[in-house]
Amino acid sequence: MASSLTKASTGTPGSEKTFFGHPRGLATLFMTEMWERFSYYGMRALLVLYLVSGGAEAATGSQGGGLAMTAATATAIYSVYVSMVYLMAMPGGWFGDRVWGARKTVAIAGFVIMAGHGSLALPGQAAFFAGLALVAIGSGLLKANISTMVGHLYDGPDDPRRDGGFTLFYIGINLGAFIAPFIVGTVGEKVNWHLGFLLAAAGMGIGLVQFLFGTKHLSAQSSVVPNPLAPAERKSLLVKAALVVVVAAVFYGVVIGMGMYTLNWALVPITLAGLIIPVAVLVRIKRDKDLDKTEQSKMTGYIWFFVAAAVFWMIYDQGGSTLSLFADGKTSGTVFGLGFPATWYQSLNPLFVMSLAPVFAWLWLWLARKNQEPNTIVKFSMGLVLVGASFFIFIVPMNMASDGTKVTPLWLVSIYMIQTIGELCLSPVGLSVTTKMAPKKYASQMMGVWFLAVTAGDCTTGLLSLAGVSLNGIGIIAMQASLAVVAGIAIYMYRNKVQTLMGDVH
Repeated sequence: MASSLTKASTGTPGSEKTFFGHPRGLATLFMTEMWERFSYYGMRALLVLYLVSGGAEAATGSQGGGLAMTAATATAIYSVYVSMVYLMAMPGGWFGDRVWGARKTVAIAGFVIMAGHGSLALPGQAAFFAGLALVAIGSGLLKANISTMVGHLYDGPDDPRRDGGFTLFYIGINLGAFIAPFIVGTVGEKVNWHLGFLLAAAGMGIGLVQFLFGTKHLSAQSSVVPNPLAPAERKSLLVKAALVVVVAAVFYGVVIGMGMYTLNWALVPITLAGLIIPVAVLVRIKRDKDLDKTEQSKMTGYIWFFVAAAVFWMIYDQGGSTLSLFADGKTSGTVFGLGFPATWYQSLNPLFVMSLAPVFAWLWLWLARKNQEPNTIVKFSMGLVLVGASFFIFIVPMNMASDGTKVTPLWLVSIYMIQTIGELCLSPVGLSVTTKMAPKKYASQMMGVWFLAVTAGDCTTGLLSLAGVSLNGIGIIAMQASLAVVAGIAIYMYRNKVQTLMGDVH
């Protein structure tokens, strides 16, 4: 499969084939990530609809079945699940650096993800939650290491092909995310939920097989464990992990034995952990006495970006929950007389990313040549205001649908497009500023810290749902929109102060 995407190098005679001018190993990683995202976004498109189907707030027009949960519980589970995927990126990176190496970690992650989707394909709540846990763990392991392996293909950060390689890799992510709802979503929603989950497992299986066959094209550096655990460290960690498992088993054994167990006994601790851990990590880094004065200042400035990103992702990631439920129940499922399932809306974001990302890349360069490109702080502010504006717009179709009217799909198309524009203002800039502001001691860990902003944002959504707040209400939508816009304006108003804290980073 990968070889069909390669072409002969235009370099010296006898040189190896390349992938659009890049190292051939990029084809292997491109396809692995594309199929992993296919499985992830395909399952994600089904998740909330499957959870509510069969109950009072059942998905409309589907084949029935599901777990018959309320919209609030489904949104909480969805939010906790997405937050755990990003939370697991930090320990995933740690495993790659200290235990298995990036290549072995990605291979193991593929098996774990495939097993998770396979578990989702089985009926029953036990298999379902086991599957979610496996997919979250596997996705975290893979996400943290596959990008590292892309970097290993090039001759250091100054290799002129490096940025282009990551751009191609990013296209693979969005290509998989774009295709998945049409295949996994349609089969799951219209034919059989569990068959849809099985297709997600098959997608990851295809990606895993081609990865294993294509590893010979990867850099040897990807098999190296950069900082292996010493035997004493390994033993200490195993003891601590075993202790945690025993304590959790005893605690939940007592709760179940007393007949007190409900789903919230699992969701609430995980959600609180998803809020506490990001704060604890930031505090630990900020209070590290090894950081010099400049690094301390940059970390103080970075906290502004972290909080802003958490607010952004809190709203943005509801595209698969709040907006998905609205698409299913209150939006017309036809365009020009042609019907389509609600899961197809999940293809809009990757479609807009692939369409608009080159436009934004050109726009920033054009403005830079005119010395008018917005700086990092202004771009963050724009992203927050745009995601807030998308929810203000969302209030209009919510009002229109309050009497049972089905609104035109163009409302959701517009909302997803505005959110994607906001993402293109904030997300790439956030990744860049994270690497630039990272203290030397935490250079390899700070990307995981950036992902923790997603965890914090999604856990905030989950906690609201668990507290009984209906995220499908106009009031809470308006409150979130206001919070994002106010946060965006605040960052813009204090941009000089934040820039001072950032030092030489612009």
